[in-house]
Amino acid sequence: MNVSEREATVRRMLERTPPPVPPDLYGDVVRRGSRLLRRRTVALRVLWLALLAAALAFTVWASLARPWVEPPSTTTPPISDW
Repeated sequence: MNVSEREATVRRMLERTPPPVPPDLYGDVVRRGSRLLRRRTVALRVLWLALLAAALAFTVWASLARPWVEPPSTTTPPISDW
């Protein structure tokens, strides 16, 4: 099948009348779409909540562990009696 035959086939398909749509399809589509939207909204809220919990856990850990403070040196004893 060459290009012109394919184009002619596509034109014939597009010129035909579309098949009839079942009347109850609209209600099913709306129900399914709203369900998908609810699921997506719940998933996004759960992800934001998890991100917030991770940020809070990191903040608590950082305030307790204080990783930016240099640990005291243990290689030399303290100097006394000078």
